Amino acid sequence: MAVAMSSTCPGLYCGRMMVNGSVEGDCGVCPRGERTNLQKVCERCTESPELYDWLYLGFMAMLPLVLHWFFIEWYSGKKSSSALLQHITAMLECSVSAVVTLLVTEPVGMLSIRSCRVQMLSDWYTMLYNPSPDYVNTLHCTQEAVYPLYTIVLIYYAFCLVLMMLLRPLLVKKIACGLGKSDRFKSIYAALYFFPILTVLQAVGGGLLYYAFPYIILVLSLGTLAVYMSASEIQSFKNLVAKKKRLVVLFSHWLLHAYGIISISRLDKLEQDLPLLALVPGPALFYIATAKFTEPSRILSEGGNGH
Repeated sequence: MAVAMSSTCPGLYCGRMMVNGSVEGDCGVCPRGERTNLQKVCERCTESPELYDWLYLGFMAMLPLVLHWFFIEWYSGKKSSSALLQHITAMLECSVSAVVTLLVTEPVGMLSIRSCRVQMLSDWYTMLYNPSPDYVNTLHCTQEAVYPLYTIVLIYYAFCLVLMMLLRPLLVKKIACGLGKSDRFKSIYAALYFFPILTVLQAVGGGLLYYAFPYIILVLSLGTLAVYMSASEIQSFKNLVAKKKRLVVLFSHWLLHAYGIISISRLDKLEQDLPLLALVPGPALFYIATAKFTEPSRILSEGGNGH
């Protein structure tokens, strides 16, 4: 429904179309890839995403890959030698999906995108801001004001799911001989659960994630690193370097720490923000330095001796 207005359009996201250099038509929703300017005229989005926007897209792209790796490791078991190849396949699936998603997004055929600048949280939830000029009829102006940050993630998840269903079952059937028939496909079954969850998460909480993801990365990476080091009984540098897998996990968490710090600082001032990356090894070093003082057996023995 369009509502004719004599002056500017009501609401935050309703606007008029620009036709042949002149503003025409009634107030309504802007076409996809456009959003209203200060004059309430639909204007084509021609800007490139900021660094923070790319970091957000990278975070949303990492989620299915990390979950793939987690469930592959969880269900592969120690007897299976196929975990590494499955990890590589999962990375290939997500990488190809990301490239294809960029290629099909405007401008089509290029590894770049044009976007509308995110200005405030409400840009992610335009359906909640449809105005009622006469308090009776609602002017529906729901649109993707953050184009294409909202839909590009959903398209990426769709490609990830399709590629996984095409490649992974054949791979697992051939190489996962050490697992039982009921276990070898469990990592794929897990993906069939977490992809719908990620889709709903993006659809409902995309705006909240956009502003909160740097802190989510830091908190989760710190927590999972502490849990891993505790479960692996790493209390010294000797324990840490005893297995290559532990070093891989450590360096992976350090990359996540750095990703979170860069996302928070946005590298607005390089001379001030880059030194913050020196904090990346801090949590692991602090854990190793203090682990011997928090050993449960030591605490219990000292308590029993009355100290």
